[in-house]
Amino acid sequence: MRRICGVNRIVRPVSGILLRRLALASIIANVGIVVTGGAVRLTASGLGCPTWPRCTDDSYVTTPEMGVYGVIEFGNRMLTFAVGLIALATVLAVLLHRPRRPGLLVLAVAVFLGIPAQAVIGGITVLTNLNPWVVGLHFLASMAVIAAAYALWRRIGDPDGPPVAVVPAPLRALARVTTGVTVAVLVVGTWVTGSGPHAGDHGAARNGLDPETISQVHADGVFLLIGLSVALIFAFRAVGAQRATRAAIVLVAVELGQGLIGFVQYFTHVPAILVGAHMLGSCLVLLAALSVQWSTRERRPVTPAADVAATRAEEPVPVTA
Repeated sequence: MRRICGVNRIVRPVSGILLRRLALASIIANVGIVVTGGAVRLTASGLGCPTWPRCTDDSYVTTPEMGVYGVIEFGNRMLTFAVGLIALATVLAVLLHRPRRPGLLVLAVAVFLGIPAQAVIGGITVLTNLNPWVVGLHFLASMAVIAAAYALWRRIGDPDGPPVAVVPAPLRALARVTTGVTVAVLVVGTWVTGSGPHAGDHGAARNGLDPETISQVHADGVFLLIGLSVALIFAFRAVGAQRATRAAIVLVAVELGQGLIGFVQYFTHVPAILVGAHMLGSCLVLLAALSVQWSTRERRPVTPAADVAATRAEEPVPVTA
């Protein structure tokens, strides 16, 4: 019991189950705002609110004269507050969780601060009349927040012991390379979008890259990514890493689905509905790649001091790189 401002209040610790559910909700909410942001672009509502942080020079909210475009853009802006509230609730839950868990607060705060930072970048996209490079950065900022939210969710579910490797060092390196190629594919994907027809507004500029050429570069990156991911399946299976093998299989399945959407949208002249599905798929590919990375090591419960000597010889080599 704590005495606060002369009033006795009972501060109940937050359970680990609730904490993990909040972290999962944060992942889902951030993926959702990527999809709704895509809807803004694909309906040409990117300048539905022509300025920022106000919707118009005289109003923070949309006006009837702005029509459906204003409603779509303003609605997406309001979703940012909902995502932020979930992130704030997660930070508070981490603070109230007992016992305190190392590393959780840093990740929770990173997710929370990433949301206003992402919103500011979104505002800059409006103020620059949907400059395609800034729009791409806006998407990538969302990917960074999703990655932080995923790390928080996984860390909550792990014990507090030191991380230990479950696969040999070369395979951990291969998993890191695969994650790096995943990020590169996402970056080049924003260049493809910036060269294509979905500018977010009928008057917005394109990035000047040749759509066919940059799409081929993107496709080549996808082929490399799939090849690396398939190699991970066989490599993990060879060393008996079942959890890592399952994660790699999921990654390949998501990549193949995303690749199929990409090819269909390219040969059908980039219909809006498929572009939206492709944006959702990008989030899923990132999450699947992070899952593979996470599966290459594990944390085990902290061993009591009396048992350390008896179990040290059986412990895997700690992760050092």
